[in-house]
Amino acid sequence: MGGMKVLVACEYSGTVRDAFRAAGHDALSCDLLPTDVPGPHYQGDVTDIINDGWDLMVAHPPCTYLCSSGLHWNKRRPERAQMTEDALKFVQFLLDAHIPRIALENPIGCIGTRIRKADQTIQPWQFGHDASKSTCLWLKNLPLLTPTAVVEPRIANGKKRWANQTDSGQNRLPPSEYRWKIRSETYAGIAAAMVAQWA
Repeated sequence: MGGMKVLVACEYSGTVRDAFRAAGHDALSCDLLPTDVPGPHYQGDVTDIINDGWDLMVAHPPCTYLCSSGLHWNKRRPERAQMTEDALKFVQFLLDAHIPRIALENPIGCIGTRIRKADQTIQPWQFGHDASKSTCLWLKNLPLLTPTAVVEPRIANGKKRWANQTDSGQNRLPPSEYRWKIRSETYAGIAAAMVAQWA
């Protein structure tokens, strides 16, 4: 394999890894969980391999203790506040890695107020998916992602809604033990744009 040496940190789905590999890049995913699909994957701590000479890192740190939708629990359950601090330290560690080009993605949350404002906020509907999910990007030596295929919404009660939303704006995914996993996966259209525009 030629091309760039790409580390996809905190990814078990293989979506971003496989998009880069399909374009001829030497991409490896890394997560504490096993990969969902066969492919080059390091199951373990990213700190073990972060200094292995990567050209690009795309990082997806867990958002459980970082995203706005969960931060309200920190006041009710004080032990969570320390988990947020630990999560922020991990994000800073990833952003400070000695890798020439870095993209870190996360939902709207406290990274933007505690570390630095995101460089860009993107939506799946900008990249060919009938879905809404605000995703923030923190970039190092990379251009902003340019939308590739805008999907127009339906209008419900005067508001824009996409297929993954109810008319009132709630996410359609029913509660389940895998809901967090499904919601955290990168959309294929966004992964394709990362490869086309960042490699």
